[in-house]
Amino acid sequence: QVQLVESGGGLVQPGGSLRLSCAASGSIFMFYAMGWYRQAPGKQRELVATISSGGNTNYADSVKGRFTISRDNAKNTVYLQMNSLKPEDTAVYYCNAKYVSVEYWGQGTQVTVSS
Repeated sequence: QVQLVESGGGLVQPGGSLRLSCAASGSIFMFYAMGWYRQAPGKQRELVATISSGGNTNYADSVKGRFTISRDNAKNTVYLQMNSLKPEDTAVYYCNAKYVSVEYWGQGTQVTVSS
């Protein structure tokens, strides 16, 4: 069993930055593929970014060049650095961990981009 706890969400003005963190329990974090997803009101949950156990990254087209996903295996933590935020980035952001056929989700953290 893996528990994921997100933090770092909040209210930010357009053009601003936030860094989300996701702390994972368990001793095999380094083997998990990690990801960030988001869900805006009235919309389906969508992929934002993923990072493999080997450090390979993948991004949604809508965030390429603005968001960066990274991981620190020593701290069992995955990060999402979000720059140049736009109102359309407003959503609940969820952390995800995958290993073979097993998948875990965090509780989500709200990100609101508004002036």
